[in-house]
Amino acid sequence: MPENTVVVIRYGPYSTLGLSAEHRTFRLEGLQAVLAKDGHQVILEKIEDWNLVELMVNEEVIFRCNIKDLEFGGDGKLDPLCEKARTAVLNAY
Repeated sequence: MPENTVVVIRYGPYSTLGLSAEHRTFRLEGLQAVLAKDGHQVILEKIEDWNLVELMVNEEVIFRCNIKDLEFGGDGKLDPLCEKARTAVLNAY
């Protein structure tokens, strides 16, 4: 996948520590950092599917995971799911 690809991260609400379900981006920070480091433009889009994260390139879902499986905050370098997502974007064509 060439640099400057537009990657849409679609994410749903999730509940943590007994708090109400909301759209939160704390667990997406590492994923965003990894994709931005590769030169991709990242767009966040809220969806209503609970606990879901989807990466879309050219209107096609190329990666999907549970948002609670992503590491909280950080740069994404040590998160294996961020690396899997990065690889999916690189192989999107």
